[in-house]
Amino acid sequence: MTTSYAPMKQLALPIAPPLDDDFEAIEIGPNEATIEHLRRLRAGRALWSAQPTPLYLWGPPGTGKTRLLRALANQHQADGQRVGWFQPGSPLPWTLDPVWSLVVLDDVQDLDAGRQHAAFSLFIDAGTHGVQWAAAGSLPPVDLPLREDLRSRLGWGDIHALQPLTESDTRSALRREAARRGIELGDEVIDYLLTRLRRDMSHLMNLLDRLDGYALAEQRAVTIPLLRKMLAEEGA
Repeated sequence: MTTSYAPMKQLALPIAPPLDDDFEAIEIGPNEATIEHLRRLRAGRALWSAQPTPLYLWGPPGTGKTRLLRALANQHQADGQRVGWFQPGSPLPWTLDPVWSLVVLDDVQDLDAGRQHAAFSLFIDAGTHGVQWAAAGSLPPVDLPLREDLRSRLGWGDIHALQPLTESDTRSALRREAARRGIELGDEVIDYLLTRLRRDMSHLMNLLDRLDGYALAEQRAVTIPLLRKMLAEEGA
C-alpha cells in the first residue's frame, strides 16, 4: 500500500516493526461499538452525503485514540484514497486538498491559538468539499480549552468516549504485540509491567518497543532482571 499522508505530518515509524495500523490488530475491549462505527466509514464519496458526519474520539491518554485514527486513515488509503493528517506540531499553513477523502486532527486539546484558527478553517473547508472529518482529544468537546466556534464544531457530529482496556484485555494486547515481534513475554514479566509501571496502552507499547530493542542488543531473553536493567539505565 502506498503511503500518501499529507506532507505536513508523516507518521513516525520506529526501527522495530511498527504497530499494525488496522482494526484487526487492535484489542477491542470495551470499545466495540466505536471500532465497529469506524470500520463502516469506508472511503468513497458515493457512501457519503454531501457533508459527511464529523467524528470525534475522546478519552484519557492510552485509550487508543491515535491508533484508531491511524487505522481509519489506513482504511481510506487501502481503498485508494488520500488522507490529510494534522496535529499540534504540524507547521502552518493548513490547507485542504479537495482530493482527500479524510482529514484527521489529533490531540486537539493542545492546539495553540494559530492552529485553532487553522483547524476551524479546515473544518469548514472539509464540509464544503464533502471530505470526512475525524478528530481526537483528551476531553469531551464541551470541556476542551479551545475557541468556542471550534469547540462547538467538534461537538457537531458523532462523539465517542473511549474506555481504558480491562486488565485481561491489556494482557491480551501485550501478548499479541510481543508475539508479533517474536518475543516470549512470560506472565511474570506482564505482572511486573502491570503492577510496577503505568498501565495505559501507549506507555506500555512504547516500553515494549524499547524492551525489544534492548533485548536484541543484549542478546538476552526478556525477563524481569533484563527489564529492571533497562529501566535503571534509562533512569526510570
